[in-house]
Amino acid sequence: MGRTVVAEPNFLPLPSYREFPVEEMVQRATSFYEELRRRRTVREFSDRPVPREIIEHCLLAAGTAPNGANMQPWHFVAVSDPELKRKIRIAAEGEEREFYSGRAPQEWLDALTNLGTDEHKPFLETAPYLIAIFTQRYGVSPDGRQVKHYYATESVGIATGMLITAVHNVGLVSLTHTPSPMGFLNALLGRPENERPFLLLVVGYPAEDATVPDISKKSLREIATFL
Repeated sequence: MGRTVVAEPNFLPLPSYREFPVEEMVQRATSFYEELRRRRTVREFSDRPVPREIIEHCLLAAGTAPNGANMQPWHFVAVSDPELKRKIRIAAEGEEREFYSGRAPQEWLDALTNLGTDEHKPFLETAPYLIAIFTQRYGVSPDGRQVKHYYATESVGIATGMLITAVHNVGLVSLTHTPSPMGFLNALLGRPENERPFLLLVVGYPAEDATVPDISKKSLREIATFL
């Protein structure tokens, strides 16, 4: 059996890096934090349409995420078709009814009390876009061979965070929705067996009367340690 020939890596200069004076770095870090502090998860959406170009560029931003061996093990399905959104809602609410009526332990249900959630998910039809995010557990080469993806879950998690940030940056709101199990998304969206649903991101404008839970984030001392 012959040896596999591995191509030599090709490197380019780093032309895109920009260094800022320390004072500007502090200002940029502070303003970016203040901007992200405004981000809130929303469950009450307007049906106002969102131009596809905006969603496309948010997805392109997510696709710049660092990932294992540059395998880019993600696929995003942006759903705006009303009938397909309705089918997703029906399937998701079926799983949610099972979750709230017995599948979830009481401790989990107690933790959700402050958020006011239940099995009813009207936002899945109201919001202009549902973005189904899939993790590609392995790739498929042109000749049909399976290609291992490294750190696929971690990579998709990073890309999802960047997508949520991009959505906020353009002035839209989002909701991370994870009905469990989510296998129905493969069937409804025609995704192959090497892809596993990671998360359903609901995207759009907030309803005019939208409200959010009165909750807070942990302090820096609670989330970080400097040694």
